Amino acid sequence: MPPAIICERPWVSDGDTLSCRNLPARVRMLGIDAPELPGHCNAGRRCTPGNGAASKRVLIGLVRSGPVLVKPQGYDRYDRILARVSVNGVDLSCAMLARKAAVRRYAMIACPKVR
Repeated sequence: MPPAIICERPWVSDGDTLSCRNLPARVRMLGIDAPELPGHCNAGRRCTPGNGAASKRVLIGLVRSGPVLVKPQGYDRYDRILARVSVNGVDLSCAMLARKAAVRRYAMIACPKVR
């Protein structure tokens, strides 16, 4: 996998996915699952409960706080880049968990204790 990349013009799709102008695929944040936006949870799929629009707003606020650094870890079955994503040294997966805007799922990630 390539080294960490600064995300150019980040655009948040939902609470766990964003796009970068300089990357060939969407970026899926590693270790979390956010609630889906209305109409995005297909029948038969296990979707995280909660408010998808609120989760998206939380991630937008985090992304706006500084340059977004993407550390690719691989690809998922939808050809999205799986990555650890951070802003100003803050891991966004951990920040979304701390704000209860997402839940742990799909990969184990270590997050610092929040006080």
